[in-house]
Amino acid sequence: MSVIVIQFITLDGIVSDPDGSAGTPTGGWAFRHGPETVAGDKFQLGRVLDEGVMLLGRDTWQLFSRLWPGRDDPFSARMNAVPKLVVSRTLTDTSAWAGSRVVDGGLADAVEREHRDVVVTGSLSVVHALMAEDLIDEFRLLTFPTVVGSGDRLFPAGGPPVHLRCLPAEPSGAAVLSRYVRESR
Repeated sequence: MSVIVIQFITLDGIVSDPDGSAGTPTGGWAFRHGPETVAGDKFQLGRVLDEGVMLLGRDTWQLFSRLWPGRDDPFSARMNAVPKLVVSRTLTDTSAWAGSRVVDGGLADAVEREHRDVVVTGSLSVVHALMAEDLIDEFRLLTFPTVVGSGDRLFPAGGPPVHLRCLPAEPSGAAVLSRYVRESR
């Protein structure tokens, strides 16, 4: 079992509001590069979506539950079929997106109990909580040639050091897909 974080990210490390849905002044930076850069399986998840589970925070789940169920292309079918764990203290009804359920108990315990690969998308508070518990095995970052100057960072200042090994990077439309895996523990 691996915990894989996938994120759209700017050159200056910002991950907040890539699609503009949060209405921030710099939001929508990922989508300015055209649909071919963000559409489909840009993070090369493949079988991980078929055999794993997604882990989402409430805000990301609510956004995705409005977008994905109405889509019917092959990648959307995978996104709609994958089991989804939602981290929330307030959400009770997950019927808007099939295969979703709220995580019972603590986040770290839920991840450690999981026997499938766990994909965390967006959900920065969840990512930071998993970082604090040293539970992330891989980062897959789609880096856009954009500097926004402010916003939420994937790796906040003052966080613990993380030692990773870079796998070969490759272009993906206007962006670059980079994969970083943990050095042996």
